[in-house]
Amino acid sequence: MSYQVLARKWRPQIFSEVIGQNHVIQTLSNAIDTDRVAHAYLFVGPRGTGKTTLARILAKALNCSNGPSKDFNPKEEICIEIAEGRSIDVIEIDGASNNGVDQVRDLRDNAKYAPTNGKYKIYIIDEVHMLSTAAFNALLKTLEEPPPHVKFIFATTDVHKVLPTILSRCQRFDLRRISINDIVKSLRDGCDKEKITISDDALYAIAKGAEGGLRDAVSSLDQLISFKGKNIEEEDVLSVFGLVSKQIIDDLIESILQSDITKIIDIINDLDNGGKDLQRVVVELIESFRNILIFCYSKDKNINIDASKEQQEIYIKQASVVDGSRIIRIIDCLIDTDSKMRYALSKKIILETGLIRCSRVSETMSINELVAELAELKKKDSNLKIKKKIVKKTEENVPKENSLEQWYKRPSIEKIVKTFDGKIADIEG
Repeated sequence: MSYQVLARKWRPQIFSEVIGQNHVIQTLSNAIDTDRVAHAYLFVGPRGTGKTTLARILAKALNCSNGPSKDFNPKEEICIEIAEGRSIDVIEIDGASNNGVDQVRDLRDNAKYAPTNGKYKIYIIDEVHMLSTAAFNALLKTLEEPPPHVKFIFATTDVHKVLPTILSRCQRFDLRRISINDIVKSLRDGCDKEKITISDDALYAIAKGAEGGLRDAVSSLDQLISFKGKNIEEEDVLSVFGLVSKQIIDDLIESILQSDITKIIDIINDLDNGGKDLQRVVVELIESFRNILIFCYSKDKNINIDASKEQQEIYIKQASVVDGSRIIRIIDCLIDTDSKMRYALSKKIILETGLIRCSRVSETMSINELVAELAELKKKDSNLKIKKKIVKKTEENVPKENSLEQWYKRPSIEKIVKTFDGKIADIEG
């Protein structure tokens, strides 16, 4: 038997095996149970999230021997035919290569004939947005009033290109990007079955690189097995796909928050010499600072962040030493850097200057911090005056360490004074 890639081998065959799309599964299952199956469905979502897989599973549920039934047996012959794409009653059409009026006319003419084995004749059109306007219009009447034995299932990654007249005739389901934790769990289950030894850090690196697409993650794992065998570590993932370890990202974050410009430049230089994708570094920094921002403002430290428990602890620690308003300004700066890098000849220079600006932002006091410091100073000044009155009555001296002069020498107040002295000097000049 020829080799079968993991993405096909691990493809879900029943509703319960689908990852991360519970809202779709529940609706389809209830529709089957209550005999409310629509004549046309549209699955929308990014690549690798399960659009075609769900279409095939729905086709099995409708055409199984005791169908329609959500609890069908995937091992029976008719379900195997649908899964392998050789069922006479389930016709899969590629919208990119069958996008003309003639192909739609053939579909419309064939739709009137009854199914051969199953209860329904099901048309699955992948990348339906690739159909021409004329082809869409030719499909309208059949789509709105199909024969009782016909069901349409459409899938697309770009729903904005689908005509509104088509959308209004379908039940639409938006598939979500699959979370990193769900991808890691799915990969771990598959690796255990295949007896593949892989570290958790390696799985998280693969999941982050997949950007919400489970198929991309499985394909990456398949490539890694070809490269390294059945013993895989995080370093293998990073070297093959040019990714950056979470430790380096954490080091960059610490350097930005501490305004350690020398270390920032050293890290970027190492990444550039190592052939890493500098654009992706910015994207990961934006995501990490976003997570830190969530912990800055959230009182509930058990909020759902798409990261491992260990990484969440790091975010909590970083959030405890920085003000949320600074993180917002850093994110704005990183977004600006990301947009500039897309069209820059030297991404390294743009990244260096962008992160240096982020480090300067991180040490600049916000208005809220300034007001808080001044309010605290005013409170101390008021308390000091009260103490002076008491001291005067008792003819005691004010302790030196409690004098107002000591408060004005605090680092935060000195920073305020320097900032405003510079601005006043510029205005006077």
